[in-house]
Amino acid sequence: MKTQSLVAPSILSADFANLQKEVEALAQAGADWVHVDVMDGHFVPNLTIGAPVVKSLKAVTPLPLDVHLMIEEPERYIEDFVSAGADYLTIHVESTEQVESTLKSIRQLGARPGITLRPGTAIEEIYPYLGLVDLVLIMTVNPGFGGQSFMLEQVGKIAAVKEQLEEIGSSALIEVDGGVNEQTVSHLLAADVFVAGSYVFNCKEGYAHAIEKLKRRGG
Repeated sequence: MKTQSLVAPSILSADFANLQKEVEALAQAGADWVHVDVMDGHFVPNLTIGAPVVKSLKAVTPLPLDVHLMIEEPERYIEDFVSAGADYLTIHVESTEQVESTLKSIRQLGARPGITLRPGTAIEEIYPYLGLVDLVLIMTVNPGFGGQSFMLEQVGKIAAVKEQLEEIGSSALIEVDGGVNEQTVSHLLAADVFVAGSYVFNCKEGYAHAIEKLKRRGG
């Protein structure tokens, strides 16, 4: 079993007045990706950033941009986000009636497609699309806000997805987002990528300490 995973700090918890400094600090601290939460105020009850901010981030960081679209009808915006520099672009199975074509379009445009679902959605809903993606995001909080508590009951979805990916011979990565910290990460040993916002940015010992803890899965 791997002893380390990838860490993708979520800039939702960063200092938005100093985003360039924040992403530079993340790279120096050993982050692997930068996670970008995009919310439209409709699909989730919050409003965050759009493609222009992704473009600005792309210009100042060498790290891959892992963009999570929590928006209705993502097919209307994927070209904007890929053009802006999204390396991974993840959509919700509940957000569109055009899941398959949207995932295919993301790849055709040059980004790596990802699929995700709300905690209340049955994991089987994403199974038909696993062969089309490079990333599967398991939410261990309800999408829309940072700083929520970890939902332990969602952990079983990781093993279920891993089994399905192995059955179809997919090398897609499994990512987990929501309440991830040095305690909860011990439940996530089957995952490949850890998204963490408040845990990293509020760590008194510094970003590097928090990131290293996650890479070592709490050890």
